[in-house]
Amino acid sequence: MAESGLAVAESSACLQSDCNVQSENTSANSGYAEVIIVRHGETEWNADGRIQGHLDVELNEVGRRQAAAVANRLSKETKISTVYSSDLKRAFETAHIIASSCGSLQVIKDSDLRERHLGDLQGLVFREAVKLEHKAYKAFLSHRTDQEIPGGGESLDQLYERCRSALQRIGDRHQGECVVVVTHGGVVRTLYEKAVPNGKSPGKIGNTSVSVLHVSNEEDWLIKTWNDTSHLSETGFLENAFGGDRTSG
Repeated sequence: MAESGLAVAESSACLQSDCNVQSENTSANSGYAEVIIVRHGETEWNADGRIQGHLDVELNEVGRRQAAAVANRLSKETKISTVYSSDLKRAFETAHIIASSCGSLQVIKDSDLRERHLGDLQGLVFREAVKLEHKAYKAFLSHRTDQEIPGGGESLDQLYERCRSALQRIGDRHQGECVVVVTHGGVVRTLYEKAVPNGKSPGKIGNTSVSVLHVSNEEDWLIKTWNDTSHLSETGFLENAFGGDRTSG
């Protein structure tokens, strides 16, 4: 699965031990930044199967409970130095809840952490998109990574470069630290593709799922934990909710 020295940890249980080691002895791990990547909590549009993209949709009540659950988890597991977030409301609110539980940290907004711009598909219920915006829908399903979506939508190549450079920039800035990045399903999947080129599909990214990457240099990203939602055992989540897979959201 992993190439070029990259690997994925077998168990999500490594999150706590890895972060605790780093917080106790940052100098030993100064060669990389530990980046905890969290997808935003659920929105009504996730539940309704509506395409969000760059449209600014707030969390619903389930999403706020999910955010509180992941915040409680992270507050117990590690000493987080900084919280970054997409500037879209659903991510920023999730990030603010996490930051408040981890020592009242400030949230740094970064528009490069936004979801993929999905052009004319944004705002549509996915199952109706093929009829209402056929050209955009066809472009969205294209296997060409340079295919842009009509209406200002990004290609997969554009999304990849934006997300890769954003996370590398954060990693370079926080070597030897543990930071949180709150973002979107399409972005998380893209970061996986950077860390595990030619690997199997990353699967559906759950709302407030936790993934942990060690980011050192352009050629060395290591996945330690992937798409862990164990903190939602009591809060619950929609396993069939829209978004977090190739449909993004």
